[in-house]
Amino acid sequence: MTIWVNEQVDPSGLMYACIACCDETQAQECHESFEANLTEKQKQEGWVARMRRVTSWDDVPVNSLKLD
Repeated sequence: MTIWVNEQVDPSGLMYACIACCDETQAQECHESFEANLTEKQKQEGWVARMRRVTSWDDVPVNSLKLD
């Protein structure tokens, strides 16, 4: 099983938002949305939107929104 995890992280490494799902298309759309919602100022300050894959729900951050 592949679970796609999208995270928006602030400059200090704290997770601001996280959404996890099993649908790659939905995950890609979420990543693009996270990326688009970051302002140029946030990007310059070090904010990042990242997408990663995990194989178990145990590897998904607890505070994430989980979509099936």
